[in-house]
Amino acid sequence: MSKADIGLIGLGVMGANLALNIAEKGHTIAVNNRSTAKIDAFVEAAQAEGLAERVLPEADLVAFVQSVKKPRSIIIMVKAGKPVDDMIEQLLPLLDEGDAILECGNSLFSDTQRRFDYLKPKGIGYLGVGVSGGAEGARHGPSIMVGGSKAQWHDAEPVLTSIAAKFKGEPCVAWLGEGGAGHFVKTIHNGIEYGDMQMIAEVYGVMRDGLGMDAAACAEVFKRWNEGPLNSYLIEITGHVLEAIDGESGTPLVDMILDRAGQKGTGVWSAIAAQQLGVPATAIEGAVAARSISSRKQERIAAEALYGKRQGKVDITIDDLEQALLAGKIVSYTQGFSVIASASEEQGWGLKLATIARIWRAGCIIRSRFLDQMASAFAGDAATNLLMVPAFATLMKEASPALRRVVSSGALGELPLICLSSSLAYFDSYRQARGTANLIQGQRDFFGSHGFEIEGRGADLHGDWPSLVEQAAE
Repeated sequence: MSKADIGLIGLGVMGANLALNIAEKGHTIAVNNRSTAKIDAFVEAAQAEGLAERVLPEADLVAFVQSVKKPRSIIIMVKAGKPVDDMIEQLLPLLDEGDAILECGNSLFSDTQRRFDYLKPKGIGYLGVGVSGGAEGARHGPSIMVGGSKAQWHDAEPVLTSIAAKFKGEPCVAWLGEGGAGHFVKTIHNGIEYGDMQMIAEVYGVMRDGLGMDAAACAEVFKRWNEGPLNSYLIEITGHVLEAIDGESGTPLVDMILDRAGQKGTGVWSAIAAQQLGVPATAIEGAVAARSISSRKQERIAAEALYGKRQGKVDITIDDLEQALLAGKIVSYTQGFSVIASASEEQGWGLKLATIARIWRAGCIIRSRFLDQMASAFAGDAATNLLMVPAFATLMKEASPALRRVVSSGALGELPLICLSSSLAYFDSYRQARGTANLIQGQRDFFGSHGFEIEGRGADLHGDWPSLVEQAAE
């Protein structure tokens, strides 16, 4: 007899924590993994937490599927790409019409859309589920972004709702749209996360290299900031990272960590998606570029030897840094939500920006005080660009002068501020009624006859440009 309310394949760190969360919330869960050793280790962990009676370990895939109640909801937590497709093919002969596969890893949304389209005619639902919050979030309450089959979402909804993070009692989970909608929103979430982290690192760099502050002093600043308008998960953990001491050497741990940042692809996907949609996302692009530069450690060492060490010192206040970070973060979120809005229109997803902001208020990595304000702003205003929402326009008017001072001081002090400076450039470009693209259009028409527009005269006009070839012949 089928006993499990839901099944889960893949007992890595995220999968195991998600399964424990499900069991803790009162659901019986069947678990499976390619390695039986991981199944055994998970059962031991469940026993240690008093949850073993709600766990059904099944090493055999057929027995595993049969142990889940119909209509089945099967979570897969395997590496993105071909392993997901391989797992789908293994499961497909074992599933019945109306069952659903829930892919809870970080998959490229177009892959999710392809899988959704592939399984739909077969009567199998496919949910691309974005899960944010890291291992701790998976265990105690993540933010959950669901896309795919709405009917199968309703089958899985009780379980997913029960395990999601709560913000003032409201579950941070929602079905967002068909196909790849959930994974797309999770991807852009991660892109915003990249920008957020990079801007925090840039401000830390100004403190360390421009103001000569040690790690402990920086930690105190971030702890104080977390009590004000910058209150967020990333600001909070930054204080903890900066105050940590290496047990072996007795020095700040952050000073010993090699300055090479890793990335798993979602930031790049976000930047590519923005470019394909024609939406400026300079903060995300800058953050991706900064991580790529950081990976070139030996080149950076050689370049410093060639060009000399930076002058470094700046004349800036801690209050200015706080306001600059506030302004930069507003731009980063603005760009991310603009990308989501554009994708929703192109894909016909009907994404509700207010709903997305609400489910990001707790559980996820970018959770912050901002998001409650953003949820209210999107619910009460038709604008999709936060810079046009009165409440955020007021914040930017107050904070942007500090951003300008920090960026200019950083440039003079030779401190790299890729994200903060790109955020300022975006802000200045966005609010410039008459830009400089008229010259670009003239250039394009000169060399490629691409045409231009003159107000009152129409579009696809051409200039009577001189022939450089004829002039050269003369």
